[in-house]
Amino acid sequence: MADVSHRPGDISGHPDVSEMRDRYAAMLETRGVAAVEELVILAGIYAAISGWTVHFSGALPTLALTNLIVGIALAVVGLCMSIVPERSQDLNFVVLLLGAWLIVAPWVVARHPGTGAILSNVITGGAVCLFALVAGGMLMSKNRRAT
Repeated sequence: MADVSHRPGDISGHPDVSEMRDRYAAMLETRGVAAVEELVILAGIYAAISGWTVHFSGALPTLALTNLIVGIALAVVGLCMSIVPERSQDLNFVVLLLGAWLIVAPWVVARHPGTGAILSNVITGGAVCLFALVAGGMLMSKNRRAT
């Protein structure tokens, strides 16, 4: 029978120890970025349901549908970014554009948006833009330290 018991000791003799340490260090550096992008997921979920929680889906169905589509897109992009944060720098621009669209959508999509719809979209869109800028700044500072 094979001996599978755990033996305490140092892994310095492992042939891939330097690669494992580098990968672990890179994972720890991108953990903050993933935390910011998890906020993008939550903002996307809120944007998707905002038409029904703020109660403007009946009066402004096109804005509610737009928010649903953009919210689902934000949640999916945020999920992809949090799963693989080291490859998410290019998607930050997409998140920034989606956040900007949330800000201007009440005036572009709806004829006479109400105050609740405007506030909901502007605050959510501003938060999404802020999250994208913070995540992009964190990735850029990480890249500067790496070079």
